[in-house]
Amino acid sequence: MDELEGRVEALKSMISGPLAATTLDWRFEREIDALLDLFYDDIGTIKLLSLRSLFDLFLLKVMYAGRGDHEPAVLDYLSSMLNRFLLAREMVRFNARYDFLYSLLEEIKEKQRFQNLFEASRQMADNALFVTGIFPANQRRRRGLRPPRFDREHFMILGQRYYHVAAEEELAVLVGQRDVLTKLAHRFRFYVEMLNEVSQRYILGFDMDLVANKMLDAYNRYRQTGDAAHLDAANKYGALLKVDRSFNPSRRPRGRILRFGEESA
Repeated sequence: MDELEGRVEALKSMISGPLAATTLDWRFEREIDALLDLFYDDIGTIKLLSLRSLFDLFLLKVMYAGRGDHEPAVLDYLSSMLNRFLLAREMVRFNARYDFLYSLLEEIKEKQRFQNLFEASRQMADNALFVTGIFPANQRRRRGLRPPRFDREHFMILGQRYYHVAAEEELAVLVGQRDVLTKLAHRFRFYVEMLNEVSQRYILGFDMDLVANKMLDAYNRYRQTGDAAHLDAANKYGALLKVDRSFNPSRRPRGRILRFGEESA
């Protein structure tokens, strides 16, 4: 997936360049959609792709294209934060993710283990943003997993407060993060909602509209060619959608199956 990673980097260069305000048009958004489409291609193939590139792409889609928040430094910070958390020790044991959440919540109470106030405040704010952002309040409970009970509003307030404290420290200037941390503090709730969408569509879930289109495209190719590989791919996309077992492509009317969002001629 070197092509995908290279194209994601090209998009990031565009948003950081001096002409970003004049170049982020419909073609920029179309390229984002094309890369997401590429990511969902060949569902049965294992792809070697860095988490960081994936998070960059997801944030470009939701934060830039979807919500019009054109802050490359914030995007870079959030992508790095997600990569750090989701590649960390506990998340390797994803079945115990609620134990991981409990550990994050407990860390917020342990300022003394950090070397300085800047590090402590920034880490605790990151914890609050990650927990409230990646695990939305309306997330369904899964069998055998008990989500942690915590006061969501309390951690929203803590996240804002700790980002403010971190931004005011001299170390924030030395590491070049004062502006980013200030923006995160001022718009904490916005970024929580934005990460909720990223989580539901790409991290803990799937972009169901895209998956549905992929499934229908595969069925269309199967109907046109008779190649069983396309039918197999369609069934795999269908499994993601939990399509009813009564859905049988052999009983569909002849002709091309429309993608979602298209109108019949």
